[in-house]
Amino acid sequence: MTYDAVITGSHIVLPNGIVDKNIVIDDGKIVDLTNDVPQCDTTINGNGLVSLPGVIDPHVHYGVYSPIDKAAVTESRVAAVGGVTTMIRMLRLRGSYKKNLDSHLMESSRSHYTDYSIHASILSKNQIDEMAFCKQKGITSFKIYMNLGNEVGHIYMDMQPDEKSLQEERIEMNTEMIEQIMTNAATLGCTVLVHAEDYQMCSRGIKEAKEKKKDGLGAWSESRPVESEVKSIKTASKIARKVGCALYFVHIGSQGAINTIFSEKRNGTKIFIETCPHYLTLSYESQKGYLAKVMPPIRSLKDIEAIWKEIQSGNIDSIGTDHVANRLELKLGGETVWEALAGFPGMSTMMPILLSEGVNKGRINLQQLSNLTSLNAARIFGMYPKKGIIQKGSDADVVLVDMKKEKEVSAELFDGFSDYSVYEGWKLRGWPVKTIVRGSVIVEDFRVIGKPGYGKYVSRTTSS
Repeated sequence: MTYDAVITGSHIVLPNGIVDKNIVIDDGKIVDLTNDVPQCDTTINGNGLVSLPGVIDPHVHYGVYSPIDKAAVTESRVAAVGGVTTMIRMLRLRGSYKKNLDSHLMESSRSHYTDYSIHASILSKNQIDEMAFCKQKGITSFKIYMNLGNEVGHIYMDMQPDEKSLQEERIEMNTEMIEQIMTNAATLGCTVLVHAEDYQMCSRGIKEAKEKKKDGLGAWSESRPVESEVKSIKTASKIARKVGCALYFVHIGSQGAINTIFSEKRNGTKIFIETCPHYLTLSYESQKGYLAKVMPPIRSLKDIEAIWKEIQSGNIDSIGTDHVANRLELKLGGETVWEALAGFPGMSTMMPILLSEGVNKGRINLQQLSNLTSLNAARIFGMYPKKGIIQKGSDADVVLVDMKKEKEVSAELFDGFSDYSVYEGWKLRGWPVKTIVRGSVIVEDFRVIGKPGYGKYVSRTTSS
């Protein structure tokens, strides 16, 4: 028998260790791990490289600053260069999912280099009634934004495929809506993702900081204090316990938030925890300018060390990028931190950051990296065992990394919609050099050789 491809000579990261085998691929699936080299159409040389399960980025924003037909092309290209083989979009639709979702799915099917899935943000009472419809479309996770309301209720929605201008909306998220969303999710067997910041505390903090003419990332962090996260985590967890809903807290980056989540888990709430690369590398004490403005804010150097410690202890489930595909001109829209946009690109640098700052500095090992960037997300969001692991029967999603490769970060390297990086100029050691999606090499040595439209929608029936 002649197989489609064989990856030869690499060190393969499995959940229970590292093995030196060849990965046999046929019809987009892994069919064997063997010492032999069977007859095949394509041999992929992995000598000296490490094979990891393709990265699943569970937290990506695209289609906000450019329409999805264009954003899917640029951002899945960025994903592939960074070793991401499946990206989960945080979809924010204006109006009805029943009326507008299909057009996004259609345009997405024509435009992605990599595989992709969707979390549906529920932002209005009408959308709560459409959660069952979303599940029928393969969406089994829903996001709530507890940071939106009153003076800080502004948000940009995803553009429709034929739109070219930013779609601004004001959202009022209240406790009644949160309980309805969680109740529906529990009934449907779905997970709720939570942006945990109390909008009333943030609104007061921002107003006070502006009145005192404070500026900078330190002022931004102070205006949206850890206590606002703590309050929201407690509120969401109490409701989730009451209705039996599983929660996934996104972008957790402070010791205070972590401690509160641990307490709520002990109280009986089913909770998963995500952090982001910027909470492992950036602090308001070390960053100049406003590029690293994000919600929740980057915190202190002490918080960075605390998050690393929790990762090492196995207390954090996954790492998502909270990637936002925007441009520098929009990002720095004024003279102070208050006018700058929150959010920045990061999907392409997640794997090199974790290889360089994590594995190569001895903070985590390759199995931990694999779990954090692929296996756990696949399990939480209903993609396992199709995704998230290198084993017989799974999709042949593999990223080959060179642990010794040194390269300087530049926005040009990734060729995405965004024309800047918060890590611009950082010299990192450890980079993806081949990205394989369902058996096809999409990227080789930073050169994209795949085609838009190859990526498939990952329709899910279960979650967590």
